[in-house]
Amino acid sequence: MSHTLHLTPTSSKEETYHSLLPQLKALIEGETDTIANFANISSALKMTFGFFWVGFYIVKKDELVLGPFQGTIACTRIKYGKGVCGTAWKEKKTVIVEDVNQFPGHIACDTASQSEIVVPLFRNDEVIAVLDIDSEHLNHFDETDAHYLQQIVKLLES
Repeated sequence: MSHTLHLTPTSSKEETYHSLLPQLKALIEGETDTIANFANISSALKMTFGFFWVGFYIVKKDELVLGPFQGTIACTRIKYGKGVCGTAWKEKKTVIVEDVNQFPGHIACDTASQSEIVVPLFRNDEVIAVLDIDSEHLNHFDETDAHYLQQIVKLLES
Protein backbone atom coordinates (compact mmCIF):
# COMPACT_ATOMS: atom_id res chain seq x y z
CA MET A 1 0.00 0.00 0.00
CA SER A 2 1.31 3.44 -0.91
CA HIS A 3 1.30 6.32 1.57
CA THR A 4 1.98 9.98 0.95
CA LEU A 5 2.31 12.65 3.62
CA HIS A 6 0.18 15.72 3.03
CA LEU A 7 1.69 18.78 4.72
CA THR A 8 1.51 22.48 4.11
CA PRO A 9 5.08 23.80 3.72
CA THR A 10 4.23 27.22 5.18
CA SER A 11 2.89 25.80 8.44
CA SER A 12 4.44 26.57 11.79
CA LYS A 13 6.30 23.75 13.53
CA GLU A 14 3.31 23.13 15.80
CA GLU A 15 0.87 23.09 12.87
CA THR A 16 3.15 20.69 11.01
CA TYR A 17 3.29 18.27 13.94
CA HIS A 18 -0.47 18.61 14.44
CA SER A 19 -1.04 17.70 10.77
CA LEU A 20 1.57 14.92 10.81
CA LEU A 21 0.32 13.09 13.91
CA PRO A 22 -2.92 11.62 12.47
CA GLN A 23 -1.09 10.73 9.26
CA LEU A 24 1.52 8.77 11.23
CA LYS A 25 -1.24 7.03 13.16
CA ALA A 26 -2.85 5.98 9.87
CA LEU A 27 0.55 4.94 8.47
CA ILE A 28 1.28 2.46 11.25
CA GLU A 29 -2.29 1.43 12.06
CA GLY A 30 -2.65 -2.33 11.79
CA GLU A 31 1.09 -2.92 11.34
CA THR A 32 2.40 -5.04 14.22
CA ASP A 33 6.06 -5.16 13.18
CA THR A 34 8.00 -2.74 15.37
CA ILE A 35 10.96 -2.45 12.99
CA ALA A 36 8.69 -1.56 10.07
CA ASN A 37 6.95 1.10 12.15
CA PHE A 38 10.25 2.52 13.41
CA ALA A 39 11.48 2.71 9.81
CA ASN A 40 8.40 4.53 8.53
CA ILE A 41 8.30 6.96 11.46
CA SER A 42 12.02 7.77 10.95
CA SER A 43 11.45 8.40 7.27
CA ALA A 44 8.35 10.52 7.83
CA LEU A 45 10.07 12.74 10.40
CA LYS A 46 13.16 13.16 8.21
CA MET A 47 11.02 13.98 5.15
CA THR A 48 8.77 16.38 7.04
CA PHE A 49 11.31 18.37 9.03
CA GLY A 50 14.59 17.74 7.21
CA PHE A 51 16.31 16.77 10.45
CA PHE A 52 20.00 15.84 10.11
CA TRP A 53 19.49 12.39 11.65
CA VAL A 54 16.38 10.55 12.86
CA GLY A 55 16.31 7.04 14.22
CA PHE A 56 15.66 4.54 16.93
CA TYR A 57 17.89 2.72 19.35
CA ILE A 58 16.42 -0.48 20.81
CA VAL A 59 17.10 -1.71 24.34
CA LYS A 60 18.92 -5.04 24.30
CA LYS A 61 20.14 -6.13 27.74
CA ASP A 62 22.45 -3.38 29.08
CA GLU A 63 22.77 -1.30 25.91
CA LEU A 64 20.93 0.46 23.15
CA VAL A 65 21.40 -1.09 19.72
CA LEU A 66 20.94 0.86 16.52
CA GLY A 67 17.58 0.32 14.84
CA PRO A 68 15.96 1.87 11.76
CA PHE A 69 17.18 5.37 10.95
CA GLN A 70 17.50 8.04 8.29
CA GLY A 71 20.78 9.94 8.01
CA THR A 72 24.51 9.44 8.16
CA ILE A 73 26.23 6.35 9.57
CA ALA A 74 25.53 6.06 13.29
CA CYS A 75 26.96 4.61 16.46
CA THR A 76 25.87 0.99 16.70
CA ARG A 77 25.75 0.46 20.48
CA ILE A 78 25.30 2.84 23.41
CA LYS A 79 25.68 1.78 27.04
CA TYR A 80 23.06 2.47 29.70
CA GLY A 81 23.44 6.01 31.03
CA LYS A 82 25.99 7.03 28.38
CA GLY A 83 25.53 9.94 26.00
CA VAL A 84 22.19 11.64 25.40
CA CYS A 85 20.42 8.42 24.38
CA GLY A 86 21.68 6.43 27.34
CA THR A 87 20.79 9.30 29.67
CA ALA A 88 17.19 9.47 28.36
CA TRP A 89 16.96 5.70 28.90
CA LYS A 90 18.37 5.86 32.43
CA GLU A 91 16.31 8.88 33.49
CA LYS A 92 13.19 7.62 31.69
CA LYS A 93 12.48 11.06 30.28
CA THR A 94 12.86 13.19 27.17
CA VAL A 95 16.21 14.96 26.98
CA ILE A 96 16.70 18.13 24.93
CA VAL A 97 20.29 19.24 24.34
CA GLU A 98 20.75 22.73 22.88
CA ASP A 99 24.48 22.24 22.24
CA VAL A 100 25.80 18.67 22.21
CA ASN A 101 29.34 19.94 22.73
CA GLN A 102 28.29 21.13 26.19
CA PHE A 103 26.66 17.82 27.19
CA PRO A 104 28.93 15.84 29.54
CA GLY A 105 29.74 12.48 27.98
CA HIS A 106 28.15 13.25 24.62
CA ILE A 107 28.87 10.52 22.08
CA ALA A 108 29.77 12.17 18.77
CA CYS A 109 28.56 9.72 16.13
CA ASP A 110 28.82 12.56 13.60
CA THR A 111 30.55 15.85 14.40
CA ALA A 112 28.04 17.74 12.23
CA SER A 113 25.39 17.16 14.90
CA GLN A 114 24.98 20.26 17.06
CA SER A 115 21.74 19.71 19.00
CA GLU A 116 19.66 16.69 19.89
CA ILE A 117 16.41 15.45 21.35
CA VAL A 118 15.86 11.92 22.64
CA VAL A 119 12.43 10.55 23.54
CA PRO A 120 12.07 7.19 25.32
CA LEU A 121 9.43 4.61 24.33
CA PHE A 122 7.84 2.62 27.13
CA ARG A 123 6.18 -0.73 27.50
CA ASN A 124 4.99 -1.77 30.98
CA ASP A 125 6.79 1.27 32.48
CA GLU A 126 10.14 0.10 31.08
CA VAL A 127 12.07 1.84 28.31
CA ILE A 128 12.15 -0.43 25.26
CA ALA A 129 13.71 2.01 22.79
CA VAL A 130 14.51 5.67 22.25
CA LEU A 131 13.76 8.00 19.36
CA ASP A 132 16.90 10.04 18.68
CA ILE A 133 16.85 13.16 16.49
CA ASP A 134 19.89 15.28 15.71
CA SER A 135 20.17 18.68 14.06
CA GLU A 136 23.17 20.37 12.50
CA HIS A 137 21.93 23.62 14.10
CA LEU A 138 22.34 24.73 17.71
CA ASN A 139 19.19 25.13 19.84
CA HIS A 140 17.04 23.41 17.23
CA PHE A 141 14.68 21.55 19.59
CA ASP A 142 12.22 22.90 22.14
CA GLU A 143 9.20 21.94 24.23
CA THR A 144 6.99 21.91 21.10
CA ASP A 145 9.19 19.16 19.65
CA ALA A 146 9.16 17.30 22.96
CA HIS A 147 5.38 17.49 23.25
CA TYR A 148 4.64 16.19 19.77
CA LEU A 149 7.46 13.64 19.60
CA GLN A 150 6.18 12.16 22.88
CA GLN A 151 2.74 11.83 21.25
CA ILE A 152 4.34 10.16 18.23
CA VAL A 153 6.19 7.58 20.34
CA LYS A 154 2.95 6.85 22.21
CA LEU A 155 1.57 5.63 18.88
CA LEU A 156 4.37 3.04 18.90
CA GLU A 157 3.95 1.99 22.52
CA SER A 158 0.58 0.28 22.16
